[in-house]
Amino acid sequence: CHTGAVEVCSSWTYPHSLRNSDNAFAAMDPGISAEELARLEMIRQGFRINGMNLRDASTGRVVWEHNDWDTTAGETSAQVPQEILKCRQVAREIVFSSQEVMSSLRLVQTVLFKGEQLEEWNFSFGFVIPNSTNTWQQTIEAADEEEMIPAELLSGNVVMQTTFYDGDAIILSQSVRIYYV
Repeated sequence: CHTGAVEVCSSWTYPHSLRNSDNAFAAMDPGISAEELARLEMIRQGFRINGMNLRDASTGRVVWEHNDWDTTAGETSAQVPQEILKCRQVAREIVFSSQEVMSSLRLVQTVLFKGEQLEEWNFSFGFVIPNSTNTWQQTIEAADEEEMIPAELLSGNVVMQTTFYDGDAIILSQSVRIYYV
């Protein structure tokens, strides 16, 4: 798959433990009702990532973009231009759709380097209207230049684990291995 000069093959998926049955949630919280399990499954089935882009926040110029998300695959990879690492701030825009109401949409993104956690970012969207398409923008501030790990060391060794929640319930999760080109 190609998007401009950036090759991207990425996806969003349910965590492995959630793919096979609703009973995975019951095991995580034995007090959860069958009605709540059914509601969460409806949310999962109706939640889609339509696209995402990364911009240099100071200029607004799109550095990377992908608009063809596959929500069924496991860990995948993305080819991202090295120039994104030179941005002092990166503006990320996620366009998503939901068929169901969500009271407290949020995401947690964990950055792993060679399997070790480097950073964790938490973002909150809040209430999601049913049958809606939404644009969610976040700004991520870079470390000081002297603290940055060079692209050559990061490339292929960074995995971004992103999990979407409604409250504390997992809606969608994905891991993307980043290659800087």
